[in-house]
Amino acid sequence: MVSDPKPALPHPLPGAIGLSHLSAYDWEAADGVCGGSPHLHLVCTEAYVVTGGRGAVQTLSPDGYRDIPLAAGSIAWFTPGTVHRMVQGGDLRITVLMQNSGLPEAGDAVFTFPPEVLADPEKYAAAAKLPPGTGPETAAAARRRRDLAVEGYLVLREALEAGDNGPYLEFQRAAARLVRDKVPTWRELWRTGALATAERTGAQLDALEAGEPVHLGEATAHEAAPTRLGGFGMCGRRDEYNLPGTTLPYQGE
Repeated sequence: MVSDPKPALPHPLPGAIGLSHLSAYDWEAADGVCGGSPHLHLVCTEAYVVTGGRGAVQTLSPDGYRDIPLAAGSIAWFTPGTVHRMVQGGDLRITVLMQNSGLPEAGDAVFTFPPEVLADPEKYAAAAKLPPGTGPETAAAARRRRDLAVEGYLVLREALEAGDNGPYLEFQRAAARLVRDKVPTWRELWRTGALATAERTGAQLDALEAGEPVHLGEATAHEAAPTRLGGFGMCGRRDEYNLPGTTLPYQGE
């Protein structure tokens, strides 16, 4: 007989990562490419694990411009400050693993909007915000947001390809200014999430070394299912998991 799961809050996923599933947008942008909204993260590394279809991820970094092919079974990841744009090539489906679960949901992501939008926090917030729900109005707003991000992204990419990293570096600085006031909240999420998870491992190692592994007596299993299907994320349609103490509902989608 299988009993019900424990009613307690679940432990974070391994490494206190965030987890979601994406299906890349198939909307065509101004440059003829179908895909998501280019953006960067300030403190979180993100990984794409491709589960189906094909496509690419375009990145901008001090390495320059890259177009990384994606196919079922491939993995790509990008460190903080890397602008990334998911490109649809045909039924592209991805599982996203995000460092520091809770931080991206609390705003650790900045779109590559044009400089005049980035310079005004109110304009930026208005351009980034989506209506609630998953209907046509939200879809239209998500597409407008994507198009505005691509507009700024193409300028950054063109400059990098010409050997001028000035616009890219200025975008990074503008992004950092936009999120500066959020840092205290992020720090607390990090302390209670990723840092606490790492420190828990240290305590467990101490217990093993002392020959008293009391934590093994708390062994259990948890389960979860997506709590929202087909939301409008930055890169595509997003299935998310709202795990108490692990992942917050995504803001602005």
